[in-house]
Parts: sequence; structure tokens; C-alpha cells
Amino acid sequence: MSTTTHAIAAPAPGAPLAPTTIERRDLRPDDVLIDIAYAGICHSDIHQAKEDWGRAIFPMVPGHEIAGVVAAVGSQVTKYRVGDRVGVGCMVDSCGECEYCRAGTEQFCVKGNVQTYNGVGFDGENTYGGYSTRIVVKDAFVCRIPEGIGLDVAAPLLCAGITTYSPLSRWGAGPGKKVAVIGLGGLGHMGVKIAAAMGAEVTVLSQSLKKQEDGLKLGATAYYATSDESTFDVLRGTFDLILNTVSATLPVDAYLSLLKVGGAMVNVGAPGEPLSYNAFSLLGGNKVLAGSMIGGIAETQEMLDFCAEHGIGAEIETISADRVNEAYERVENSDVRYRFVIDTSTIG
Repeated sequence: MSTTTHAIAAPAPGAPLAPTTIERRDLRPDDVLIDIAYAGICHSDIHQAKEDWGRAIFPMVPGHEIAGVVAAVGSQVTKYRVGDRVGVGCMVDSCGECEYCRAGTEQFCVKGNVQTYNGVGFDGENTYGGYSTRIVVKDAFVCRIPEGIGLDVAAPLLCAGITTYSPLSRWGAGPGKKVAVIGLGGLGHMGVKIAAAMGAEVTVLSQSLKKQEDGLKLGATAYYATSDESTFDVLRGTFDLILNTVSATLPVDAYLSLLKVGGAMVNVGAPGEPLSYNAFSLLGGNKVLAGSMIGGIAETQEMLDFCAEHGIGAEIETISADRVNEAYERVENSDVRYRFVIDTSTIG
């Protein structure tokens, strides 16, 4: 038999979220039942609840930044015990057999990873996310949250943290490297914190200087307004790596000019319109324009351990369940510093 769980759902595209109940499956041998403590609000939750990215499944319970405590485990689970602090990110299953799953990059599963919400599992059942009081997840897709991080500030790490950690790690952010982070929002503020902890010299590139004080406190050593055209002259040829965290159409060629020879600009934001660039902006300096999508489960655990070691958590504003629609509006207006987190004890 399934278990009835309190949740917050979008009943239809663009409709206000409202309290509801959903059914969570009974534990399978390799399942973990988690009492959710906190669920982060990611901008992608809003995009999917509004059906901005194509046809979606409704009613939808968003949320893929989940932190909580193990309530029960299946008969074959040995990695986790009741009471363990755990988290769940953007996916809850994959085929486990293809070359990408075997390599630990389950997000690129050939059969398609199963999304934490707005997805369909291999059993044919719809998935429902973290805006709820409980969730059942296959043990291989559960991560341990180290004691060094509070569950509230850890929740956003399951998306915003891994989304920025993975490309920073892959492209060599560290001592002696100059890294620019475009945008200081939910993703960008984590990019600054993590790149600085890796030992890189970090610069924030933002439309204005209104968040300059925050950027410097988070670990940046410099902060420039991209609305000032002189910024692109002053910083030409400066950076080894540029991490683009904004979901907006940018003048890509202008940003590529800020890279050193052999530098890389990596996109983790997802703008609704295509980005365009001149091929010579890459050819002229042996530069790279790349993308990055979250990380595999092993790398997500690596990220959590790194953040605990360096005392890194998200900058959050904790809200009750009845303020979710208000929070959505504020996220769309860039009125949060820097991640809303739902106290799920207020659901139901």
C-alpha cells in the first residue's frame, strides 16, 4: 500500500500552488523513506510549473533541492540508517547499465534519467518532488549530508551547489586561476563561494553594482558592472574560466573577449532564446564555449563533502508553505538573496 503525504502542487500550468496530498509508494528493498525538513525553490521549478520548457505533467509537486532525515529503509539498504541526514537532487533513477551510468554521470543516461518531479519512473508512475513532507527514493540516488552543514542551507546545494561545483571542478578552478562568475543569483552566489574555496581568484560580472558588497563578502575579490561598456575593455583577456549562471540572452562575443588564450566560458543558465556568437571569437584565441548540467551522484556527494569541509552553505530565506506563491513572484523579480527554502513542517 502507498502512503498519503501532504504536499504543495501546481494543479495546472501557471496556476497558483496549493496544498494537496499525494501518494508515496511503499518501500522497495532498495528504497529509502525520507522525512523532508527543507526544500529549496529553484528557478527551474517556476519554469516547469508554468510549462515554459514544454509540455509538463500536472498536478505537479516541484522541488529537487531536498534535505531531510531517513525515516525507514528497505530490506537491502546498507548505506543508510534511520536518523541519517540525507539529501536528494534533480534525479531519482537511471538505467544503471549504459556507459554514462557506469561512468557515474547518470544525468546523461541513454534511457533518460528519471527526474525528481515532472518525470515518469521506469515503473510508469509520475514523480513528485520535494514540496512535500516525505519522499521515497532509490538508495543509489540519495546523498549523505555531512554534519558540518545545516539541513536548511544544504538543501539548495543539491541543485545550485552541484550545478556550479561540477564545471568549476572540471575546468580547473583553483590556485593561480582567474574565474569570472556572470550573475549573482541563486546559482551565481554558490559559484562565487565554491570557486573561492577552491582557491581561485574570483570576479563577479553583474548588470549593476547593487550586490557588490554581497559579492565581496561571498569570496569575490573584484566586482564589475557589465552595463558599463568600459568593463569589457578593462577585463579583455583576463580570465581562465567564465561561469555563466544567468538565464538570459547575452552578447556572447563580448564575454568571450574576456577569456585568456585557451580559456573556457561554461553555461549553466538556460535562457529561453538561442545564444549566438561569431566563430572567430573562439578561433582567434583557441577558446571553448561549453555547457554543464548538474553532476552525477558520486560528484554530488563529493560536492557536499567539499562544502562541509569549507563551511559552505547557501544564503537562504526560509519561508512557510503558505508563502510559496509569493516566493515565486519574488524569484521572477530577482528579489531574493539568494535562495528561498521551504520549511516543510509547515506543509499540511
